[in-house]
Amino acid sequence: MTTHEKYMERCLQLAQNGLGTTYPNPLVGSVIVSENDKILGEGWHLKSGEPHAEVNAVRDAEQKSCGRDAFAKATLYVNLEPCSHTGKTPPCASMIVQKGFQKVVIGTLDPHDKVAGKGISILENAGIEVVVGVLENDCNELNKRFFTFHKKRRPYIILKWAETADGFIAPKQKNEQKPVWITNSHSRQLAHKLRAEEHAILVGAKTVIDDNPSLTCRDWSGINPTRIVLDSKNSITDDYKVMNHDAETLKLTYSSSKIYEIVEELYKKNIQSIIVEGGSTTIQSFIDTGLWDQAYQFMGTEVLFYQGLKAPVLNGNYRLQERKQMNNDVLKIFRNV
Repeated sequence: MTTHEKYMERCLQLAQNGLGTTYPNPLVGSVIVSENDKILGEGWHLKSGEPHAEVNAVRDAEQKSCGRDAFAKATLYVNLEPCSHTGKTPPCASMIVQKGFQKVVIGTLDPHDKVAGKGISILENAGIEVVVGVLENDCNELNKRFFTFHKKRRPYIILKWAETADGFIAPKQKNEQKPVWITNSHSRQLAHKLRAEEHAILVGAKTVIDDNPSLTCRDWSGINPTRIVLDSKNSITDDYKVMNHDAETLKLTYSSSKIYEIVEELYKKNIQSIIVEGGSTTIQSFIDTGLWDQAYQFMGTEVLFYQGLKAPVLNGNYRLQERKQMNNDVLKIFRNV
């Protein structure tokens, strides 16, 4: 691993601290390294409207008595191109110039039309040496949600379901209006962690009516995702849990057959990522239209003896990205290709 790769890897580690809290902004980490290979300052972006990673790294260094002379001999690392426009905060590229940096190493370009190379131009026009493309694939993967939203003009879409060992997501009939647990507590906790990492969670009205779920990340510390319910018949009333004040809820008057319209509407509402949790018909509609990026298939040990609601079935071009053992459960993560 080269020196540039080592510190870019550190940028990625720092950036991960903002997962689930930076929407609609990207995940960004920054490191300032002296000429004798010493870290002078570090920072990451935590929340929209708050200072960006480069600003936090500079502030960290300044608290250690670093100033313009030190910055002129240092290298600033950042996994995403510094912003070049004034939004809720001033442009980071201009700040880097003002602080006297002479070298900046960038992981990947920012696809946002307000940046898209403009940040690098500001740096280069000021005479700063700029290196681009260090661990570029890893940097792109980290911000897959942000990149998908700006390049494909839609949210990053994750499908998630749990199924029995014989391929069902629930029995045909239930005695109570609550979810049927197919997987163990470890799998359920991971599922809530996934909710905390995504901007929104989407289900169909039938799932709300049958299970009355809260769709929060109550088993994991984090921000509850925005709840999206497909309610074409306007059947979800205020007494359902999804309508409480634990999180924002959007009701869309679309059926699951209108996936393209749903995705377009979510883009207009600035939803950067969604996790689709049910029911089987809704998930299958996303699969059949090819509008998905990752799928999390949890498989428990329970069986329904081939009497139940069939689990979704993946089709098209996809690959197994990862397989995890969750005690007795198995988690398979697929990537749409």
